[in-house]
Amino acid sequence: MRDLLRFLRLALVALLLPLAAAAGEVTLSRADLAEIAPGLWSAPGLPLPDEDRTLPIVGDQNTEDGTRLLRHLAGRGGINGFAGLLYDNRDRGHSTLRPDLFPRLARLVYAADLVEAGRDYGLAGQIHLPAVVLGNSSTALTAGPAPRSLVRLAMTRPMGPQLAAELYQRNAIYIYPEHRDHDAEDLFPANWPYTITSQGSSGSDRRFLIAIAMTLAAFPADTMSALRDHGLVAPAIQMILRRNLSTVGSRDDYLSGRAHPAAFEPGQIRIGRMVAQAAGMRADEIPPMVRLRVIDEGFRQEAGLAGLDERLFDTPSAIARIWRDFDWQREMIVSAEETADPNGRPLRFDWRLLAGDPKRVRIEPLDPEGRRARIVIDWHDPWTLPAPGGGDEYDSRRHARVDIGVFAHNSAQDSAPGFVTVAFPAHQRRSYGPVEPDGAPRLLSIDYDAAGRGVGFDPVLFWTAPWSDEARHDLDGTQLGWIRRWADGRERFVAFDDLRPADGPRYRVDRRNARQPELHFHD
Repeated sequence: MRDLLRFLRLALVALLLPLAAAAGEVTLSRADLAEIAPGLWSAPGLPLPDEDRTLPIVGDQNTEDGTRLLRHLAGRGGINGFAGLLYDNRDRGHSTLRPDLFPRLARLVYAADLVEAGRDYGLAGQIHLPAVVLGNSSTALTAGPAPRSLVRLAMTRPMGPQLAAELYQRNAIYIYPEHRDHDAEDLFPANWPYTITSQGSSGSDRRFLIAIAMTLAAFPADTMSALRDHGLVAPAIQMILRRNLSTVGSRDDYLSGRAHPAAFEPGQIRIGRMVAQAAGMRADEIPPMVRLRVIDEGFRQEAGLAGLDERLFDTPSAIARIWRDFDWQREMIVSAEETADPNGRPLRFDWRLLAGDPKRVRIEPLDPEGRRARIVIDWHDPWTLPAPGGGDEYDSRRHARVDIGVFAHNSAQDSAPGFVTVAFPAHQRRSYGPVEPDGAPRLLSIDYDAAGRGVGFDPVLFWTAPWSDEARHDLDGTQLGWIRRWADGRERFVAFDDLRPADGPRYRVDRRNARQPELHFHD
């Protein structure tokens, strides 16, 4: 028994040695926080430990591609290493970056008062930390009326996009799994560069944590300083990740949809190439962050039967719209003129269709440098493409979103993309066609009855109604109204003016059934 106890003690010591050799921990408590807005805090005085360069930059347990290169760079000197970096795990150790993989990397620990308040868990954004932050939460909303990944939560809740954009500009990189939002169907209403979404569920984020930690450590010290000072760490990481996927072999590939899915396959990361690109980036060549602004558009504040806003969000590097109204074609003029190179280099811009039908999307730059562009989009029915790495459950993926990427080039580097996206209501059945020969397509019919057809939809953004509408036109093609047919067989004519009457809305969304909100029509 005595020998057994001695063996167990030695085994426990051996297990704890890697943890004992790890970098320091930074404890964050409520006393460290200063409220800067309702529900938003900063920790301006939070002390960060100095990087202990007597420890190895990568542990022996780290066998990923690129570790030898990173050790060589650290031995040669001049790289940033993990100085000024902080790891933030927000799933209470469920899927964590092990300390023995990166012994020098400081780790954030939440004090009991923040844990009790739930400030340590789930989606980041409410606490701004005075550091370059690498974080993750391998969690999702799996219960309730509207289950979704944390990324889709951020895209669809009030101020979620704005908080994500703010973290992006504050040198914070967070990774979340797509967890059923990007399997047989892409359920994201937008695409953006603010977070990294891993294909899969719990644990699918771990390889991204390793890849990004190694990439951050590989930047030359002066390059990291310039990136940090200009708020460009996260955009640079996004560019490097996308440029070095296994599906991306050239600049043309980088400027295509190959490099910019809504969720990334862990097996497509080429960590060694990411480390090498970061190590070779000079401070006077760092790429800018694309800044976008809508100058003019056909998307409306009140659209469709329910009179809902088609503008999902406007943020500096991502603009998202939802096609709710009846038009066949929509137009936008978007500017990237507010994009500035941190070193004052002249910029040129590429506007590229990343997802959607090239025959139904036209992008016209409006000046020689491409600082502004006119975007014309026709209605898209849902489409299906092969799903790489789908596994046994699905080998294809259904899509219903147009993605346009905007890239700034400063003669040395391409930027991370800015996005203009348009999501279509894939749960509706629409039919368009010319009312007269050679005429522009018009909406001929629309089936709103998703519930009757057993078709799912996002209840936060959309609704169902137990009827379909068939358009009626006069001899010159002017729309008069709709023949409305209910699921129970009733039928009636609804005049076109009744859709948006001057005396107030005749439709409202009933959300008493949170899983399946319905549109109600009032005579």
